[in-house]
Amino acid sequence: MARAIKVRKRGTRVLPAKVRRRFGIAVVPIEIYTPGRKAEFLLSNAVDEKDYRAAKNEVQRMVLDTKEVRHKKPRRE
Repeated sequence: MARAIKVRKRGTRVLPAKVRRRFGIAVVPIEIYTPGRKAEFLLSNAVDEKDYRAAKNEVQRMVLDTKEVRHKKPRRE
């Protein structure tokens, strides 16, 4: 079975609904992160003090207050 598949300008491919149903391919919703959630990820995933300072600077560039973002600071060693 040969079918034409469209390729959009960003390189994404579009599978026709008929093909998706035949192979059981489901559409999965994606989560779009708010600036606050991105800030939480940046701050909580810092591995040391240097990384945490860099994350704080990035969050401040996002015009957010680091004190209002729920996160865990890295442990001091």
